[in-house]
Amino acid sequence: MALVILPRSLAPLVPGLPHRASVDGETVGEVIHALDASWPGVADRLCEAGPALRQHINVWVDGEPATLATPVGPSATVHVIPAIAGG
Repeated sequence: MALVILPRSLAPLVPGLPHRASVDGETVGEVIHALDASWPGVADRLCEAGPALRQHINVWVDGEPATLATPVGPSATVHVIPAIAGG
């Protein structure tokens, strides 16, 4: 199972969503789907139609930038990081 580290900013938007979760999935897309099965609404917050990651969402697998098609190993760490804007 991959360890997924989620931003705390998702917690108010998806009730019960933990900051860390262990889920199965062979790709980032499958990992997000598995999260959404346990915490409905996660996929809507992270992905747009296409499917593709939302523009303001960055995903890293074991320290490398990832897309929905990026492979995820059974002991991988997946970080979901929202982009930060400012001026």
